[in-house]
Amino acid sequence: MPPAPDLSALRAAAMHRLYTLEQSEQLTRSRIIGVADAFGVDPRTVDRWLANARANNGTYQPPGRTSFTLTPHMLDAIARWRGNATAAWKELRTEGHPVPSLPTFHRATNRALTPGMRAGLRRGEKARRAFDVAGERDRHHRNYAWETDHVEASVKVRVEGHIRKPWITFFIDCATSAICGLAITPQRPSREAVLVAIRDAVLIDEHHGPFGGIPTYLRVDGGKEFLCATVKEALGALSTTIIELPPFTPEGKPNVEAVNGAIKKTLFAGMPGYTHAPTLRGGKPVDPDQPLLPFEEFVRLVLEWVQRWNHENTPKSLNGHTPREAWDADPALIDTVTTEALHTYTLERHGRPLTINNGGVRWRKRNYIADWMHGRVGEKVHLRYLPHHNHRIELYDPQTGRHLGHAVMAQQATPEQGLSLKRARARQADRLRAKLQKAEKNRNTRYAAATRPAPPVPLDAMPEEEALEHLRNLDGFDPAAEALPDLIQLPEPDAGLTLPINPHTPPPTDPKDQP
Repeated sequence: MPPAPDLSALRAAAMHRLYTLEQSEQLTRSRIIGVADAFGVDPRTVDRWLANARANNGTYQPPGRTSFTLTPHMLDAIARWRGNATAAWKELRTEGHPVPSLPTFHRATNRALTPGMRAGLRRGEKARRAFDVAGERDRHHRNYAWETDHVEASVKVRVEGHIRKPWITFFIDCATSAICGLAITPQRPSREAVLVAIRDAVLIDEHHGPFGGIPTYLRVDGGKEFLCATVKEALGALSTTIIELPPFTPEGKPNVEAVNGAIKKTLFAGMPGYTHAPTLRGGKPVDPDQPLLPFEEFVRLVLEWVQRWNHENTPKSLNGHTPREAWDADPALIDTVTTEALHTYTLERHGRPLTINNGGVRWRKRNYIADWMHGRVGEKVHLRYLPHHNHRIELYDPQTGRHLGHAVMAQQATPEQGLSLKRARARQADRLRAKLQKAEKNRNTRYAAATRPAPPVPLDAMPEEEALEHLRNLDGFDPAAEALPDLIQLPEPDAGLTLPINPHTPPPTDPKDQP
């Protein structure tokens, strides 16, 4: 059954038509009666409606029903009582303020305050946000925009004898809802976890799967881990624009929030140590001695769940397709980066170059050593490191940026690393000894053995042809330029050969010789 028409809008349109006819002196009584029959009222009622439109310049404005309106003092009382209108009404009446009946006061409160505002007065901002309306973004193509966020696992696990709740950092592609990368930490994640997750999300190889590449935009909340200088530098080197969303706005990143909610319901709820499991009276757990998962097993189960999400899950937003199918069907090109370059981008750089000394590289009151440092004492290097991983650093050439190698903390070097250091030192000494011996050997001139009396011939003496060729190359000798035509005497001409006449010969002076 179709909905009933809005009579107020129809009435306003009809009165505007009658007012226009009246202004043009075309209004008749029959027209008024026809409108009255259409609305099922008396013609005199239509006369009152037309008078209302005439008083408002042709716009019919139905007279509103008089109702009680809360004063600012009454609204303050409601806010003071956390949205409890009944308690506010009782206080106002006790203080002698003129107030209507309690039902009227409740109706006035509902008109003055929206449901979201009333919920906010009772339970705060989070409750008010539940009544907000969020729009929907265009998905665009793969790697156009990613979303990232942390989620605390609702599961307790064992980490080296301690009970902790792990955290997961997700990177989600908005176009396909694919989980491109993640990082799992036993404690609250820092910029280290964000850098590891970026590396896992961007790389595309046999270990990281087909999802990845360089996104154009990355939406993050106001978390300091995502907005630190290290993360901005890494993403800036990839030409990725960071879009900072206001804090506590899950509607701004719905894809990653959907993944967070799904893993809580479909994975964490079935694990031992689930923190939201039903409890007994007094909040006691049903099985207090339930064995908890070790951290390694928890990581394995999460990775299996991510595999199922990408290859088996069919979100409604993808019209029955899995994220893998949507990813493969997307024709957009994927911008990638090499593993070596990404290794540099996802490390934090120390400000000024450091010097290699006899104890290695000194940083943060510790020495870092490596076997490739032998012979490089005095050279400058740039240092990069992974936050919270001070046992290993990466060193680069400050001029070219070329990766020289890694170094480990001297106090934490393993026996194998110490042995490698000694072997490298011995190799450097052997190379120097070989070069010095060769130099001394070449300094002493050696002669060839002789069987007949002859001057001594050095073994390194060059043959005559080779020596001449060498001299020609040094002096720029050109045989054509050095040609000597008179070097070899030409033979006398034959007696019967007629010699050519020299045009410069003077004519004969004897008359007998003239013709």
